[in-house]
This record gives sequence, C-alpha cells and structure tokens, in this order.
Amino acid sequence: MTVLDVAVVGGGQAGLAIGYHLRARGLDFEILDAADSVGHVWRTRWDSLRLFTPAQYAGLPGLAFPAAPDTYPTKDQVTDYLRTYASHFDLPIRLGTAVTDLAAIPAGYTLSTADGSIQARQVVVATGPFQIPVIPGCGGGFSAEMLQLHSSGYRDPAPLRGLRVLVVGGGNSGFQIAAELATGPGVSAVTLSIGSRNACVPQRILGRDIFWWQTTTGLISAPADSRRGRWLRRGEGTVIGLSHQDLRRAGVTVRPRLTSTHRRRAGFADGSSIEIDAVVWATGYRRDHTWITIDNVLDPTGALRHHRGVTPAAGLYVLGQPWQHTTGSALLGFVGHDAAYLAHHLDRRT
Repeated sequence: MTVLDVAVVGGGQAGLAIGYHLRARGLDFEILDAADSVGHVWRTRWDSLRLFTPAQYAGLPGLAFPAAPDTYPTKDQVTDYLRTYASHFDLPIRLGTAVTDLAAIPAGYTLSTADGSIQARQVVVATGPFQIPVIPGCGGGFSAEMLQLHSSGYRDPAPLRGLRVLVVGGGNSGFQIAAELATGPGVSAVTLSIGSRNACVPQRILGRDIFWWQTTTGLISAPADSRRGRWLRRGEGTVIGLSHQDLRRAGVTVRPRLTSTHRRRAGFADGSSIEIDAVVWATGYRRDHTWITIDNVLDPTGALRHHRGVTPAAGLYVLGQPWQHTTGSALLGFVGHDAAYLAHHLDRRT
C-alpha cells in the first residue's frame, strides 16, 4: 500500500488552503471529502446567503476572490470560487470518500473509507466546525406536526408563508433569517429568540468595512490568548451588519432565551409565551471527531485537543476551527494563515 506524506480529511476552504501549501512544498498528499463536489457545503446553504466578508478579504492563498472590492459574494459565487481554486492548483481531491475511522499505526495513521484503507504519515483534520446540527433540549415539547427546520435545511421563506414563525438563535444566521422572513412576502409574524450575548456591529464604520478596521488595527490577527484576543472573546460572538433595532424596524419581535415548549406554545426567560406555527433553529452545530479512535486526543466534548492546530498525537493536526489561533481562523479569507503555519510543521516533520 502506498503511504502518503499527508492525508487531508475535508475538502472545504480549510482543506483547499492546506492543499495549496502542501502542493507548493512538493509533498505527496490527498484531500478526502465525503461530498460529491467541491463547495458542497456552501452550495446547500440558504439561497440569499452572502458573505459578510467583502471580496478583497475572502480569497484563499494564491488566488484572489474574483469579485469587485467591497462587494459581498453570494453563496453560489463562493461555491464557484472553491471549485475554480481546486482546479487552478490541480489539487488531488478524492470526492465521495467519507473517512469513517482514523487510527494510529507504526507508520503513522490509517484512514478507513467505504472503498478501503488509506495510510499516511501525517493527517490534517480539516472538516470544519459545522458537522452536526444542534437543536436544544427544550425544543422537544413542540408538536410533531409543527414545521421545524434547522438553519442547515432552510432555503427560502416559501414553506413558511402565512405562518407565525419563531427563529431561535442570536448569531448571524438567526439575525439574517429572521430579517429575511420579516421583509419577504407572506410570513404572518416573525419572532427571534436570543439566548446568547452576541455583540452587534455595523458592516461599515466611517465609510470603511469592519474587516478593513480589523485588518488595519491588527484585531483580526490577534492571538486568542493575547490581551486583544481575550477582549474580543469576552462575549459569545459577533453579529455583523444587523442590530436589534434593525430587526424591530423590519417587524421582528425580539424575545429572550427560549425556555419551554408545549405543542405550539413557546415560553421565554422573561415569563412571556406565544403561539407559533413553525420554528427555524438557528442554533448552530457541534463538531464531531468521534470517528478519530486515537487515545487522549479528544476533549470531553468530542473535539480534538490542540494548540494552534497541533494535537497531542505526533503528526495529527486540525485546521479551520473557530479561534484556532485568531478570530479569523475559521473564515474563508483568513484560514490560509493557519494553513501556512501547519504546512511548515508538516514539511519539517516529513
């Protein structure tokens, strides 16, 4: 059996970014992805989704994003860009190849797939943070007949027309979906339940995009454990381009954390309750690294332990995680910095 220098698990933006650096260093590697096409995750997001990162800050290493500066690419433009990127650099991607088990062997690692096993001296887990949709436990009391969607399955407002809709989740997805439902035709009423302490910041400040300010001041590259990094992480996240006031102007009713559900009634932390006809769970995802059967590398939540992407297991790395090193670590235009750092480790160890 041929033993690769590096196997990369995941062919999204993180996998492509590390692939660029591995190709440049002449290493023998393959990118393994369970999807049937490059950019699959982006292609399946809701129709109106746009990056909140302007095009000039949305490129992977070596190839600028092909859109005018200060425009905000659609999810289909991102899909096309990722496909072009993989083709442009002739990255060796094996599609339709889900890795079901990763185990240590004397020569490095063996990766089990439906088509057989692959051996590699080193492995990069680049599957990102969006594996398993999360629905909070309190949602179990809703009627089984009521329409429920996770944001991963939401595409457009059409199935929700004429309904009273509750959107649960105070991150960017929750704000954007609630605003779309409220401003689009046909939805009877929209309520957004917010249980997190996310800061809301405008997309542009004094005529400049927020990412210009973050890049110019160095905030985007501040390490997670630095004073700046700790300051940025003091809340639970950041919502860009929309505020509570924007939502109320659009007709969205904003309520606190969802605490109880019974048939069609939703109860909130302030003691109020409403009747609804449908719910959209914009409550995020959890990482799933349980397919990695290596001792002492997973934390109690099932995610890989690491410091700046380097795990306790020699030759095993992770890439594309939120705050892996900086606030930009999981973003399309900034994951390349972490990829370059790990490529240096991979090359040196090879």
